[in-house]
Amino acid sequence: MSAQTAGRAATEADGEGQAALAAPLSAYTRGCAWLARVCLKLSLAGLILLLLAVSLQIFGRHVLNNTPTWAESLSLLLVLFVTMLGAAVGVRDAGHIGFESLVELLPAGGQRNLKFAIHALVLVFGLLMAWNCAVLAESVSDYAIPNLGISEAWKYVPATISGVLISLFSIEHIVALARHQKVEKAWH
Repeated sequence: MSAQTAGRAATEADGEGQAALAAPLSAYTRGCAWLARVCLKLSLAGLILLLLAVSLQIFGRHVLNNTPTWAESLSLLLVLFVTMLGAAVGVRDAGHIGFESLVELLPAGGQRNLKFAIHALVLVFGLLMAWNCAVLAESVSDYAIPNLGISEAWKYVPATISGVLISLFSIEHIVALARHQKVEKAWH
């Protein structure tokens, strides 16, 4: 077999391998987009519940002169859920704080390599965040949140979920970079 024929066969095999991966990678991207939209909707619902809990607390304190003691604990828990879900979607939609000016100063190849490195570091951060928050949740699971009667572990559940989501979304960015594509924002 000549070198030209061998090169053509290798290119065809590489093309077939990429085509076989295209469908699962596209499904992964669609799944991440769906997950991000669900997180946005849950964050919105959490914000509405937070507004209701704080309003009830204010009404109870100033009108009824009898503050519902559970409202503050619930509000703090809702803030954690809203913030952590929003942070994960922010990572997916590249709405987080970044060093874009540094990336822009590099040549095209360097920009791509730096973007890979950034997403890999965010992936590691997400994995560490998920793991350590799960460990924290387990360590306080025997204690109850005052006035709510639920486990203290619920304070660490949002950060654990967020770490997992950040990891998934970072993988999506790495795959998109490898495929020379961009990740579409969750609200599109």
